[in-house]
Amino acid sequence: MVLRMAAQSAAVEFRIDRRSGVATYLQIVQQTKQALRLGVLEPGDRLPTAREVVEATAINPNTVLKAYRELEREGLVEARRGLGTFVRRALGGAPDATAADAPLRTELADWARRARAAGLEREDVGALFTAVLDSTYSTNGTDAADRSHEGDQER
Repeated sequence: MVLRMAAQSAAVEFRIDRRSGVATYLQIVQQTKQALRLGVLEPGDRLPTAREVVEATAINPNTVLKAYRELEREGLVEARRGLGTFVRRALGGAPDATAADAPLRTELADWARRARAAGLEREDVGALFTAVLDSTYSTNGTDAADRSHEGDQER
């Protein structure tokens, strides 16, 4: 579902997966943060109203409001009485991050197409990508490549 912002050309798309096991309000929070990281939403943009989200997704209005309250608590958005909920700040890197990310995005899109052609379902690709991210961004300070080289040295 795509929701167009009033007075802005930006659009945010909320996809609610009722089978994911992730609370609906958290899905909205996560997807809003993703839109902020990717530059789809920028400071000053208005989020869709709770009514617009409810009409497009058939979820409870209180769920939308809970998600927006969480985003507000995190300082990402602000509610303006009678006007709506607006983005306060962006997430992610430098302002030119989109240009810097372009080659990586192209490589990742190619990889995703190959994974799909190989018969992997969306959930399979997500699980594989998450596993690789987890091993690459591990909390112990070494990444997967470092660990694989350590094993080579022990042999």
